[in-house]
Amino acid sequence: RSTLASWVGQCGVQLQPLVDALKREMLQSRVLHADETPVAMLKPGHGKTHRAYLWSYCTTSYSALRAVVFDFADSRGGQHARAFLGLPSEDGWRGTLVCDDFGGYKACFELGVTEAGCLAHARRKFHELWANHGSQVGEQALKFFGELYAVEREVAELEPEGRRRIRQERSRKVADALQQWLAGQRQRVPDGSVTARAINYSLKRWNALTRYIDDGDLPADNNWVENKIRPIAIGRSNWLFAGSLRAGQRAAAVMSLIQSAKLNGHEPHAYLSDVLDRLPTQPASRVAELLPHRWSALVDGH
Repeated sequence: RSTLASWVGQCGVQLQPLVDALKREMLQSRVLHADETPVAMLKPGHGKTHRAYLWSYCTTSYSALRAVVFDFADSRGGQHARAFLGLPSEDGWRGTLVCDDFGGYKACFELGVTEAGCLAHARRKFHELWANHGSQVGEQALKFFGELYAVEREVAELEPEGRRRIRQERSRKVADALQQWLAGQRQRVPDGSVTARAINYSLKRWNALTRYIDDGDLPADNNWVENKIRPIAIGRSNWLFAGSLRAGQRAAAVMSLIQSAKLNGHEPHAYLSDVLDRLPTQPASRVAELLPHRWSALVDGH
């Protein structure tokens, strides 16, 4: 097991320049998703694990660049997100970040990043109300969200300008009606109730939640990146924990390329095998040629 782990770790080291190049290209995108998931990490000298985090950043489903980069860190502190995005440097990333309401991202918004909320998270609060409490408020709210998502299904394949135009024509009316209805319902429910909390979540983040309506490049929710992190969550039950911070970072490098290869329609083993063969003789100035969105396999002369 230790030999296998060592091999994978060495691969992570060799692949790191490729991940760095992928990150540089990804940070040229105007819109990114972000999410984070807990991962157990062994504490040196203690024989016990503590909670580390795998942060994930990726381009949107509308982007021509299909890429995801994982960043392994020893905590959920917001400084990790700022470091990844190059903030607060003047050269840091200043695009629109699609994320949930986790406080770790808040400082990014004070440094020039634009916040886009996750409609699915807001909807989930009302689905729980309806499913767990039979709430009529939850049921009615779900109808509003259903109308908003019906528009999203229709505009998914359109160009950004067409998507923006239809959202403004149809989604804006629904969103305005939902906001007005939520404000009215909030006055009828007691502070601190589960219904009040669900309503507050949406009303307090309303501008971020509806920002997508006026921008055809923005997705309505953060589901795209959550789906990229799901294999990691499933994998945790197999590999249990990272042996160290360095081991986690190396694993993140490998996972970044595996998931990005999948996003670009490549079989990960074929991609990594070919890239690891080519890397030793690939000039550093041309390493970006081996990125998943540019790679073409030299198999059987094709």
